[in-house]
Amino acid sequence: MKDRGNDWDELAINKNRNRRKKSKRGKSKHLAQDEIDARDFVGSLENSSGKYDWMKEKRYKSIFRDIENKIQGALGKGPFEWVDRRVFDQVFDRLTLMSLYKLMKNEVIDTVDFPVARGKEAHVFHGTDPQGKSIAIKIFHTSNAVFKNLMQYIEGDQRFGGLRRRHRDLVDIWVRKEQRNLSRLAKWGLTVPQPLGINKNVLVMEYLGDDTSPYPKLREVVVEDPQEVYDELLEFLAVSWQKANLVHGDFSPFNILWSPNGPVVIDVGQAVIQSHPKAQEFLIRDVTRLVEWANKNSIEVELAEAMYEVLNMDLSHITEVG
Repeated sequence: MKDRGNDWDELAINKNRNRRKKSKRGKSKHLAQDEIDARDFVGSLENSSGKYDWMKEKRYKSIFRDIENKIQGALGKGPFEWVDRRVFDQVFDRLTLMSLYKLMKNEVIDTVDFPVARGKEAHVFHGTDPQGKSIAIKIFHTSNAVFKNLMQYIEGDQRFGGLRRRHRDLVDIWVRKEQRNLSRLAKWGLTVPQPLGINKNVLVMEYLGDDTSPYPKLREVVVEDPQEVYDELLEFLAVSWQKANLVHGDFSPFNILWSPNGPVVIDVGQAVIQSHPKAQEFLIRDVTRLVEWANKNSIEVELAEAMYEVLNMDLSHITEVG
């Protein structure tokens, strides 16, 4: 079987080959407690058996040591009590660390600070870019089979033909799918996170939140003018369908953040193009969920009325951005 660590090996070899000799500096006698904890954590990984055996090899260890101080949030720092060894074990395998390493060397990521969201498919971390600006780092899981249940959103999409059904391949396709869907929606001026970088199972995006937490989900807030929000989200669906030729596929208050400037739609990995065999089915489901939200917020609207608007709304004022 082909060694899937070849890319990592190549990075390690190149790094060693190009490494400049640096003078050794004496270590501080008084390390801060968090530095000691981080060192002990890394040591526990290196001394463990099975999953982290690769870390014992010098060529891999040199790369991990190179980025170790930039992923302290993943090693147990930050305001979330569930930042612990279990999170690290679930998210940060060798290939994920390799992807982070590449994105850091390409100056897309500088630090991985702390997790801000978690789901069946991915964890999202707050991070920074080399200029110190906040970014969102979405790391898709590579060790479970959840993506097999999402094949209905991939099969039938002409952009991703010739699929192989190995789990790792499905993960990589799903990440590329989300990145392309974000770019496609943003091209029409729709409010989605801006994609900033991608490598294998890691997607870097615009961060939507403050220094300690992301913006709340729409389901978690009470909006002052629900009619205005409904109209904006209905237009989102209409522009997606008529202009971007996409259907979100999971349009609900769980996948809409509430920012100071209004709603921002997230989690578009499952979005499909119009020619997808289930596109119309997904569109009806999306509109139904929006109508349900509207009805709960005292807006009287029927599904048939909303569907007509999505399909026939005058969008002559909408043009491509850039």
